Amino acid sequence: MGRPPSPRPLPPVFLMLLLLPSPLPLATGDPLPTESRLINSCLQARRKCQADPTCSAAYHHLDSCTSNISTPLPSEEPSVPEDCLEAAQQLRNSSLIGCACHRRMKNQVACLDIYWTVHRARSLGNYQLDVSPYEDTVTSKPWKMNLSKLNMLKPDSDLCLKFAMLCTLNDKCDRLRKAYGEACSGPRCQRHVCLKQLLTFFEKAAEPHAQGLLLCPCAPTDRGCGERRRNTIAPSCALPPVAPNCLELRSLCFSDPLCRSRLVDFQTHCHPMDILGTCATQQSRCLRAYLGLIGTAMTPNFVSNVNTSIALSCTCRGSGNLQEECEQLEGFFSHNPCLTEAIAAKMRFHSQLFSQDWTDSTFAVMAHQNKNSALRPQSWMPFLFSCTLPLILLLSLW
Repeated sequence: MGRPPSPRPLPPVFLMLLLLPSPLPLATGDPLPTESRLINSCLQARRKCQADPTCSAAYHHLDSCTSNISTPLPSEEPSVPEDCLEAAQQLRNSSLIGCACHRRMKNQVACLDIYWTVHRARSLGNYQLDVSPYEDTVTSKPWKMNLSKLNMLKPDSDLCLKFAMLCTLNDKCDRLRKAYGEACSGPRCQRHVCLKQLLTFFEKAAEPHAQGLLLCPCAPTDRGCGERRRNTIAPSCALPPVAPNCLELRSLCFSDPLCRSRLVDFQTHCHPMDILGTCATQQSRCLRAYLGLIGTAMTPNFVSNVNTSIALSCTCRGSGNLQEECEQLEGFFSHNPCLTEAIAAKMRFHSQLFSQDWTDSTFAVMAHQNKNSALRPQSWMPFLFSCTLPLILLLSLW
């Protein structure tokens, strides 16, 4: 009896396929993050600290320190008592250092309170404004839209009106939008109630809907569209009737852990690296941080109905010897090439959504569009499989 033929060696290309990482599931609408989904939630870290008597005592002492010491401005030298520095030193090796929160997590304010309590422990008195308390993650997920019902609009309707209709057709977006619309309307609207509902909308509405409403593109000559876009956040109620000093506005923001966190997150991700508009991280993170400010004391808005210039509702008059610092703060919104380019790129993307000839009225598009973002597993796996499928078919015939 003859010897059975020896198996042929695997071709190198097949060996390469075996070494490829296993595919990650494409995002199909991730649930709201919980603290267990975070790498190191401050809530979890606090519970671990409570189990250690030394850590727990140090945290409680530091907590009393931070409640008695006013938050310094970036231009000021923080004054921290020696015993508070000792408590901070004891926490440097705990899981509290490096803990983070998420913008949509439950008990977010409690998480941020913990973060800012131990923030002094991170720097031991060296105040760092540009350390965001939010976990630095971005997910890309398809956004399903049904454009068939947009036929009730006039064919020449502006894109802001179309995005408003898309929000109306979505139960959650429509409910949240009506809530802040009611709170922010009327001559006797209460500004703090309006801001709270705005914050809830931009925090809980699907990101593509929120960005579509606020960052809808308008033709320069279409003032009606520009007015609709500018009025998205109900500026007559949401913004202060008399513009305060920008530094005073920032001090007010620093007194609130949520506002302080959103401002720090904005300054982290919208920091321009050059005059061309390159962001320190990614455009998508900058836009998310920008929308996160809406509903806080630092709520920005479009300046006019004819362009996309952004500004805070504040002034630098009366800043005295802090005039330069005030202008830097104001300029971070009004003359920020990173933010400007991120908004322009998103508006171009929104224009493309309605300029293509879709064969089906219901389709899914990737909401994440960012020229500066690095390829992540969820974005390069479909491309990878489209390239390797022909190789697999060839191997099946080999």
